Amino acid sequence: MTPTSKYEAIRQILADLKQPAYRYHQIMEAIFRQRIGEFERMTMLPKTLRGELIRAIGQQVTSVTPVLEKSSKQVSKVLFAIAGGERVEAVRLTYQRGWKSYCISTQCGCGFGCRFCATGTIGLKRNLTADEITDQLLHFHLNGHALDSVSFMGMGEPLANPHIFDALTILTDPRLFGLGQRRITVSTIGILPGIDKLTRDFPQVNLTFSLHSPFEDQRSELMPINDRFPLHEVLKALDRHIRHTRRKVYIAYVLIRGVNDSTEHAEALAALLRGRGIGAHLYHVNLIPYNATEVTSPSYRQSERNRVKTFVRILMSKGIHVTVRAQFGSDIHAACGQLYGAE
Repeated sequence: MTPTSKYEAIRQILADLKQPAYRYHQIMEAIFRQRIGEFERMTMLPKTLRGELIRAIGQQVTSVTPVLEKSSKQVSKVLFAIAGGERVEAVRLTYQRGWKSYCISTQCGCGFGCRFCATGTIGLKRNLTADEITDQLLHFHLNGHALDSVSFMGMGEPLANPHIFDALTILTDPRLFGLGQRRITVSTIGILPGIDKLTRDFPQVNLTFSLHSPFEDQRSELMPINDRFPLHEVLKALDRHIRHTRRKVYIAYVLIRGVNDSTEHAEALAALLRGRGIGAHLYHVNLIPYNATEVTSPSYRQSERNRVKTFVRILMSKGIHVTVRAQFGSDIHAACGQLYGAE
């Protein structure tokens, strides 16, 4: 059986070489406590074992190689090279109180073609492995950064990649990253089987649903996935998630001028969420300013400030919890919808 991650592969190597059980603990201590990123530098291990690890896994602990880093106020974006000559991006956000959050990619490109997203113009090149997903975070950890929270909102649709669940297992393993489920957010455009699996297997992980229009026809235009997993069916799955977990579901809504920011849109969105039964109060809308890119339609622009205020006022007047998301990193194309995997 092929190991699903380097951590399983290391266990197998140790078992094959009849190494004592504490060796695995030593290696994990070296990576996660001492922040050692090369097997050769793990001098607490016998040289023959280091050689076997290098032969099987490579010189570096991580499978992703940083090739370019761009920084702006509070934001750093890293372009990684991965196997097959492809590129993916990850973003580190540093908030004013010092909290560090990471936006991680799960696919190279994306095959769902949401009209307003740069990543969607690439098409899907491939799913990332569990190691390639978690190694983006490991890169930051090895470079001395605290891993306070992580969101799967980078390139790709997380729930379309089955390896996301192996990645979540790795991130929440107390012997590895040791992240609590509540410090992890998975964002989805509405992949129903994935939502149900997340509800069952990782009920405390935060769930964000990218909605972007309360009208089925328009949502299908903006997000072709709506034809396959219609909005009303996804909302039923989110209701089940809330009933099972008793936790908030976040509704991501990118405001695009003259497209989905009218009073009719605000009222329809409020009506959609208000009538959801006993869990209705656990829906929380995150309004996101649209971020323009060179590869998306020039007709898409950010909503005017007054229009945003009106949208918020309508939602609040209907009892909907709403936040306007602060905008970070648009000047280095590190903001929502801008990741493109290019130098």
